[in-house]
Amino acid sequence: MEEFQHSYRRLCKESGAEPQETVLQQLQELPRGRLDLATQSLTVETCRALGKLLQKEALLTELILSDCMLSEEGATLLLQGLCANTVVRFLDLKGNNLQAAGAEALGQLLRQNKSIQSLTLEWNNLGPWEDAFAAFCGALAGNGALRQLDLRNNQISHKGAEELALALTRNAHLQQLDLRWNSIGLLGGRALVNCLPRNRTLWRLELAGNNVPGDILRAVEQAMDHNQERQTTSRENRARTHVLSKEGSGWLCPQFLDLMETIDKQRKEMARSSRASAACVGQLQEALNERHSIINALKAKLQMAEAALALSEQKAQGLGELLAMAEQEQRSLAQRQAKERRLEQQVGRRAGGQAVLGGVTSGAHAPSHPQEAAERESKLLRDLSAANEKHLLLRNQVDELERKVRSQQEQLFLARQELTNTAAELKIRAVQAEERLELEKKRSRQSLEDVEQLRAKEVEHMTRHLEESERAMQERVQRLEASRLSLEEELSRVKAAALSERGQAEEELIKAKNQVRLEEQQRLAHLEEKLRLLAQARDEAQSACLQQRQTVADAQARASQLSLQVEGLRRRLEELQQELSNKDQEKVAEVTRVRVELREQNGRLQAELTAQEALKEKVAALERQLKVMASDHREALLDRESENASLREKLRLKEAEIARIREEEAQRASFLQNAVLAYVQGSPLRALSPQK
Repeated sequence: MEEFQHSYRRLCKESGAEPQETVLQQLQELPRGRLDLATQSLTVETCRALGKLLQKEALLTELILSDCMLSEEGATLLLQGLCANTVVRFLDLKGNNLQAAGAEALGQLLRQNKSIQSLTLEWNNLGPWEDAFAAFCGALAGNGALRQLDLRNNQISHKGAEELALALTRNAHLQQLDLRWNSIGLLGGRALVNCLPRNRTLWRLELAGNNVPGDILRAVEQAMDHNQERQTTSRENRARTHVLSKEGSGWLCPQFLDLMETIDKQRKEMARSSRASAACVGQLQEALNERHSIINALKAKLQMAEAALALSEQKAQGLGELLAMAEQEQRSLAQRQAKERRLEQQVGRRAGGQAVLGGVTSGAHAPSHPQEAAERESKLLRDLSAANEKHLLLRNQVDELERKVRSQQEQLFLARQELTNTAAELKIRAVQAEERLELEKKRSRQSLEDVEQLRAKEVEHMTRHLEESERAMQERVQRLEASRLSLEEELSRVKAAALSERGQAEEELIKAKNQVRLEEQQRLAHLEEKLRLLAQARDEAQSACLQQRQTVADAQARASQLSLQVEGLRRRLEELQQELSNKDQEKVAEVTRVRVELREQNGRLQAELTAQEALKEKVAALERQLKVMASDHREALLDRESENASLREKLRLKEAEIARIREEEAQRASFLQNAVLAYVQGSPLRALSPQK
């Protein structure tokens, strides 16, 4: 660090500025390879000098500049100097309030620097500047060196999260990303979840303190666990491939090659049977999907009929109220007419008494009262006839509505009956499909048992044959020992030729190993692509389930969601079976290729007489490897069977829940129908309707 200190003094003097004493003190106490200037207030001149030094510094691997109160200009000068650095691996810029200019400088750093693996940007202010942060994310997408990024407390909004998600879809090297205590929210969380299926390297993503729903957090955790498992599997496959390539040189026994051919044939037969089973399951799945669509259509018709029934009931209730009002008016008119008649009768009696007792004057006023009474009576009769006509019209409308309600109730009953029949038929088909699946499983299990028995027989036959060949070789060695003196000179020449051939064989073996390694890498890349597609499909299904949980709250939505989950589990089962068959085919092709190469090597090295002991050791190693392979195959089979059993159990639980929900819906429909019938039978409209 003394050279670094002298260079810092020289640059400060050249720029006409005094070096900071606190910086010089820190430079004296720092260990080699680490520059820690945390909590030091760095000026612009100091940042310029440090930036120039970092362009050529080849000893620093860690640079800590946390809480240094860097200005925008100072941070830009430092980061520009780091762009040309090829040694720094760890950079800490925590708590420097970096804003738009800092975000742009960080983007330039990520585009040009190829050595920084860990970048800490906690407690800065990068999120509010959308354009600058988008440039930073674009640079992150193309960076191939960064493994760890800390963006805590940067006020990143959902738009910034969307930019980060877009960067993660193209970045295939970042492994850890910390986004805690920002403002990502629901939309940003969804964007990050949707990008994870296309990223296979990120195995740690922190989203606490962002107002992200719990289901999205769980989906992120599942995706991270899946990436961790995939990386672990990839490392194990590489290790196994390395071990296989090392031990591949010992596979020189023709009997073992014949055994491998037999195993390959048996695996092909197993793959053929699994493909047939997958085809049957696919047909059953198509039939199940068709039944689901029919059930959904019937449910839609049922909802429409219920809505029409409710509308008809509302209309009938309104007409009933109008009819009651008309009847009340008619009764009031009849009462008023009766009162007027009684009044006219009293007036007539009074007028008759006055005519008999009083004389001529009362007779002059008498004729006017009967005329007024007749006019009132005619008017009341007209009103009464109009009210009767209105009453008849309203009653006809009520009867028409009652007929419509009865017809709609009949349609509703027919729809419910059709729904019940369809559900029963669907259950029967599901049971049949389960029985077929169980039958196929039994067949595959029986074929596997047959394969195991055949393999054991082949191993026993191979052991006997090797013992016989060993005895024959011993007899041949004894015969050759008698003629050793005469063939010693010829043996020396043969040894020289064998040494040259061995050198050629070793070169060819190295080439074969390189070719196998290259093909294994290609195969692993292909498998990773398949796994990525599977993860993308699973995450798309999970996002669809999340949307359905948020938007649908009634029983019908729950039933459709459960159906989707059941279909996803069945598709997952089919994909696992297909993946197993593909892996078996790839292993068969790889073993065939290795077998051809080993046959050629066996033909070259068969002339060596001193390889008998090595052959015995190789045979023992092959037997142990066969045992290991048989145990691995058996364990894999048990794992698959346990996974299938768990999937069937989940399927059974989902179907039970679907049946329970359907029973609840049927009970609700029956309750609604009984309530409607009770309402129609006990309503005043039915009491007022004429007897038919």
